[in-house]
Amino acid sequence: MLSRDFEIYYYSDSKLPDVHAHTHDYYEFYFFIDGHIIMHIDGKEFTPTPGTLIIIPPKMKHYARLVDGSIPYRRIVFWVTKAFLETLSTISNDYMYLAEKTKDDRFFIHKFTDIEFNTIQGKVFTLIDETHSNRFGKDAKILLSVSDFILSINRMVYEALTPDAIDEESDTLYQSIIQYIENHIDESLSLDILSDKLHVSKYHISHLFTETNGMPLHKYITKKRLDMCRDAILSGQDISLVAEAYGFADYSVFYRAFVKEYGKSPKKYRDEILRNNNS
Repeated sequence: MLSRDFEIYYYSDSKLPDVHAHTHDYYEFYFFIDGHIIMHIDGKEFTPTPGTLIIIPPKMKHYARLVDGSIPYRRIVFWVTKAFLETLSTISNDYMYLAEKTKDDRFFIHKFTDIEFNTIQGKVFTLIDETHSNRFGKDAKILLSVSDFILSINRMVYEALTPDAIDEESDTLYQSIIQYIENHIDESLSLDILSDKLHVSKYHISHLFTETNGMPLHKYITKKRLDMCRDAILSGQDISLVAEAYGFADYSVFYRAFVKEYGKSPKKYRDEILRNNNS
């Protein structure tokens, strides 16, 4: 590792050198994006599908074998030390949730939804971009970004594996609103729809949301959609298709909103991020 605590990389290869089984002194969080490979971990082998997360604990032998290079082998690899995770756990033990899945010499596999995986890739590119920048507060921003990244993937897996816990934690109206928006971000959303689904007056929803969140509901939904569109664009999805996929009925509305939020067009934003990542 080049960093004392963690490293994160995006790779795309059509050829791989001969790689033998090897181990690390740190956790490897491996996110499979695309390609045709066979993973060998701890004497077992399997073929991952796009959106798969594999967590390989320290000292466990593993390697990947490229079967066919006609499709670029794309993946994200995040290496993090046990000491760094334990430091974060002094804030909240939730940071250790996934690492603890590998106790007793096990590796852990999880399949994300498309929306979740797009979000993950967006966070990765944001983090990588920050590591290449020389902006004020770079070190603090990197720490915030990597902490958010770790906690986000822990939360996604936890909520997928314990859906009953989500119901228990969504007792309040505000939490129910947030949960519904996240689960239906690609659909039509409005006060009338939320009122009908949650059986609460739309005026009460509007007042509660603004009081709690600090912004009107429609602005929150737009920002949430823009963030997801940004993540999808950075993960390589077609810009012209992203807007509709995340609830924007009109591309021109999406384009204007994106420029207002990020200060540049979707294409320019993507190209600048990817250029920095490859530099």
